[in-house]
Amino acid sequence: MPILVLFANSLVNLLYVSADVAQLGVMTSDYCVGLYSVTFGVYVAGQFGAQGHLNPAVTIGFAAFGFFPWSQVMPYLLGQFLGAFVGAALVILHYYPHFKATKADEGNSVGIFATGPAINNPVFNFLSETIATFVFIFTFTLLNLGNFTQGLKPLIVGFLIMVVGQALGSMTGFALNSARDFSPRLAYAILPVPNKGGANWAYAWVPVLGPIAGVLLASGLQALLK
Repeated sequence: MPILVLFANSLVNLLYVSADVAQLGVMTSDYCVGLYSVTFGVYVAGQFGAQGHLNPAVTIGFAAFGFFPWSQVMPYLLGQFLGAFVGAALVILHYYPHFKATKADEGNSVGIFATGPAINNPVFNFLSETIATFVFIFTFTLLNLGNFTQGLKPLIVGFLIMVVGQALGSMTGFALNSARDFSPRLAYAILPVPNKGGANWAYAWVPVLGPIAGVLLASGLQALLK
């Protein structure tokens, strides 16, 4: 999880804070999150014997319908949320001079670390996160990949997230992952980031609960069909 957040937030950070070095546009797209952050995060998790659950929504949803043991849920959730916080803290440390050089109205906002809606409508924003996560989990058969830390499966997962983001992500920035949004938002709120803006906590429930609802629906349908 720290790898996912470190890569993902660093890519977004390059788009917002003041920097003296130009980056290739292809390297700073939001869709690179799937290819770089998730893929290598899953590979790292697999090397330590984990099942590549970088996402609390996946852990909870899979456990609810018997695809993952409940006895492992709390350790996974703890690792996911703490790992995401550590990843965000590393981004703040790494880019500290650039945060210091960038005011809130110039791009130093929580959007570097967490998602936000293109149009603020909580009900439809929640539905967007739910639908996008459902499609990611069910339509692209994440439930049928087995142990998705092996071989090229992490790359497949990365491409799936890229496709979902391109197709369904523009409404909300496609969190798809409760820890990936909540923990970096918390880190931005409580750590001493210079010139920072607000954390937009009023919206925070959407990217936390929307993905959980999406995985629950996908897992439930999978269990019903099988």
